Amino acid sequence: MAITAAMVKDLREMTGAGMMDCKKALAETEGDMDKAVEFLREKGLAAAEKKAGRIAAEGISYATVTEDGKIAAIVEVNSETDFVAKNDKFKDYVAAVAEQVKTTSAADIDAFLAEPWALEPAKTVKEELSSQIAVIGENMNIRRFKKVVAENGFVEAYIHGGGRIGVLVEMDSDVCNDAAKEVAKNIAMQVAALNPKYVNEAEIPADFMAHEREIIKAQTLNENSGKPENIIEKMIDGRLKKELKEMCLLDQLYVKDGNLTVQKYLDEASKELGSKIAVKSFVRFETGEGIEKKEEDFAAEVAKQMGQ
Repeated sequence: MAITAAMVKDLREMTGAGMMDCKKALAETEGDMDKAVEFLREKGLAAAEKKAGRIAAEGISYATVTEDGKIAAIVEVNSETDFVAKNDKFKDYVAAVAEQVKTTSAADIDAFLAEPWALEPAKTVKEELSSQIAVIGENMNIRRFKKVVAENGFVEAYIHGGGRIGVLVEMDSDVCNDAAKEVAKNIAMQVAALNPKYVNEAEIPADFMAHEREIIKAQTLNENSGKPENIIEKMIDGRLKKELKEMCLLDQLYVKDGNLTVQKYLDEASKELGSKIAVKSFVRFETGEGIEKKEEDFAAEVAKQMGQ
């Protein structure tokens, strides 16, 4: 069967694959469009496997919330280069992943990857990821996700630096108007900027607290040998208290007004709203955190590809 330019064009639009790949797929399947799509999917999976060894440490973190503010999702999807992370096709894919997270019941990445891809249920999420890797041409990875469902209040999202940091903040509140959402947005910006670990001191695990105290004690004794024990204990208490204030969101100085703590800002906001508003939880993803990036010698890589 003769393979026409129109057939190649149609297949390319359906799959996003390259022109020559589409032409080859149609030739291999004697012009059967459905079989050609399957052929490309299979090739896409092979391409994904070849790229899987590459370190994907760039990418974006993205957060989205339903219109009523009740259900939210945050994801981190990694790519190999910042260039791809800025590509609209990649951004659209990440947004689609986040939309699926809002409806998922999966508790971990493996379960999420195994579920049907909402936009094409014949595929799994993992198979769609492999297809995207084949089309975009870089190793990609859905690294983590979190779904948040507000029980008594709403969720607000904030994206910083084009996806370098994504934040979700769950607020306890009887109101969900523009003013309340503005308060939540300010809190989300605080989380993005100062990276707290806990909402308040009550959330800090006892073993972590004890461990930090031991570290501070060793530091204090090393720096102040010879001082009375009661003075040392007061110094330890002071240092630990200062460290915990930096870790706990509500104790941090509010970034928009250094005369207030976050808790005092919320107290003032509650008075203005005529209803109490409080932080229940937050999630903060910083793209690439904890991933060891591979240092590339660009000149050597070019020379290698040129066979020099």
